[in-house]
Parts: sequence; C-alpha cells; structure tokens
Amino acid sequence: MDSLSTGSLSGAQKEDLMDQVKQQIAIANAQELLTKMSEKCFKKCINKPGTSLDNSEQKCIAMCMDRYMDAWNLVSRTYSSRIQRERNNM
Repeated sequence: MDSLSTGSLSGAQKEDLMDQVKQQIAIANAQELLTKMSEKCFKKCINKPGTSLDNSEQKCIAMCMDRYMDAWNLVSRTYSSRIQRERNNM
C-alpha cells in the first residue's frame, strides 16, 4: 500500500489517522513553546550561568514563564475564536 494513499482506509481508520496527526502536531507545538520560553527566559533572567540559580534568578524565571504562558494562552484563544468566527461566516 502506498504510504500516502488513504483511499483504501475506512472512515474509522481515517479518523484515527487524523487524531494521530493532530496529537503529533500538538506535541510539536508544546515542544516549540517550551524551547522558546526557555530560551527567552534564560536570556532575560540569567546573567552569569553557574551550578545553581540564586533567589532572584529563580523568581525571574518563574515570573517570565508565567507571563510567557499567559501571553501564549491569550494568543491561542484569540486565534481559535477568530478561526471559529471565520468558519461560521462561510
């Protein structure tokens, strides 16, 4: 069977395949979020890397990550609602 052909798949198999693809996309998005958040907060909060974080660096990292997640969630909700409105207007 051609690996790109879905013509011989049943409806349930196609649905399962779509669910797997959606799950893989969600995992990739989560990995990208964590990578970007780590990079940005590290650059912002860590002045001199060492073997441990001092108290101010820990607080900065925690607050930076919280703000980054809040912003990410806001953008995601806004984007999702925009897509939903556009689908409803079709």
